[in-house]
Amino acid sequence: MKHRHHLMLLAAATAFAGSALAAVSADEAKQLGGATLTLWGAEKAGNKDGSIPAYTGERARTTVIEGAKTPGNYNDPYASEKPLFSITAQNMAQYASTLTDGQMAMLKKYPGFRMDVYPTHRTAIHDKLMLDHTVKNATACKTDNDGQKLTGCYGGFPFPIPKTGNEAVWSHIMSHPAFNWEGMINTYVIDASGRLILNATYHSTQTATYLDPAMAGKVMPEGFQYWKLRFDAKGPARRIGENTIIIDPLDPKAPGRRAWSYIPGQRRVKLAPDLAYDTPSPASGGASTMDEQRLFLGALDRYDFKLVGKKEIFMQYNDYKLTDYRVCSNEKSHTKNFINPDCVRWEKHRAWVVEAKLKPGFRHSLPKRVLYFDEDTWAAGIADSWDAAGSVYRVDSCTMIPWGDKDKGQIGGDYTFTYDLQTGIVSSTGGLGFAGSNYLSVPSTPQNLYSPEALAGEGVR
Repeated sequence: MKHRHHLMLLAAATAFAGSALAAVSADEAKQLGGATLTLWGAEKAGNKDGSIPAYTGERARTTVIEGAKTPGNYNDPYASEKPLFSITAQNMAQYASTLTDGQMAMLKKYPGFRMDVYPTHRTAIHDKLMLDHTVKNATACKTDNDGQKLTGCYGGFPFPIPKTGNEAVWSHIMSHPAFNWEGMINTYVIDASGRLILNATYHSTQTATYLDPAMAGKVMPEGFQYWKLRFDAKGPARRIGENTIIIDPLDPKAPGRRAWSYIPGQRRVKLAPDLAYDTPSPASGGASTMDEQRLFLGALDRYDFKLVGKKEIFMQYNDYKLTDYRVCSNEKSHTKNFINPDCVRWEKHRAWVVEAKLKPGFRHSLPKRVLYFDEDTWAAGIADSWDAAGSVYRVDSCTMIPWGDKDKGQIGGDYTFTYDLQTGIVSSTGGLGFAGSNYLSVPSTPQNLYSPEALAGEGVR
């Protein structure tokens, strides 16, 4: 990986990935919430030149757009700010130490692509239950089965001070914003000619069961299902009635992911075991893999993950313009080969860097990946992927848009863009930017909603 000399290498990065060991000692865990680290393991201090400020608990104070059909379309609290500078193919060498390989490849390939960099605001706020559990996890949580499985963990970030690549990936995977949340989203594909294609309008329902108040102070038991997702297609007409459920357990292999789909033309619910790994994602119109969603999602068994260290990079952050249909409608923001630079806010943040290489004997369309996880959210960031020939193949960007209508947890890293540098195709999942779009925390969700029986009972056509 280029620019390795710019990374802050961690001595523990080469620790054994297999586990049965807690992440840190009791003495090291005392740093959490102290003078140096936040409760979730981010560095409190800013960087040397001040371009990354100290963490202060700043909130993105915003309001719902007047006249919006639903909460979830927010006014931009930083709308008056102007870019500090713009990065283009002409000046990118000046910023090479803070760009990823994928970002540089995009700048070289697409003359119109640029990155407008704004002042950095560290606006991540986390749910109290999650933080209480994260502190417990620092000394209690372990991985098993060569880093594939969580054991003895509470429902928070499992490894706030990770020592291995698997631990960092698990903290990313467990970075959901609320106990229950739902919303209306559009997913798009931009084909190589620049044509914008609506893949689906979904009503998305999700539950992070480990944030259930009933789990307070309790270790997640063996076989615990920590995350549940349901997508109900509401448009376009050809997709109406298609419904999908995905449920992930702490052990991704035994019992492993459970998934079902209902296809109206077949009038039956089908078990969907292939909705994993490099299977093309239905939510992205097949333009990205299942495990590219949110940078990385699903089982860890096909890769060797190496924790490289930390790096200062530019990532999409506080990108409220993408949720404001008056400023950047879906039609305006989705342009040929990349998201409209006028609609994207880039900020400099510190990221955990994890290198993933395909294990011998396994197959995946993305044999090498480098994952950059925002230290404040564990959710936002960048993922660069290479093909078998060693060329940068895809770039995934997961943006951070804090939810401004709640005073509890305040992160929103669920809006992913995938750029295919070989085909020029772009996929956009989690898309807001239209009247009626939203992602909102809700008090409760009936858990029988995530059952094949529910899909069968609600089947249409």
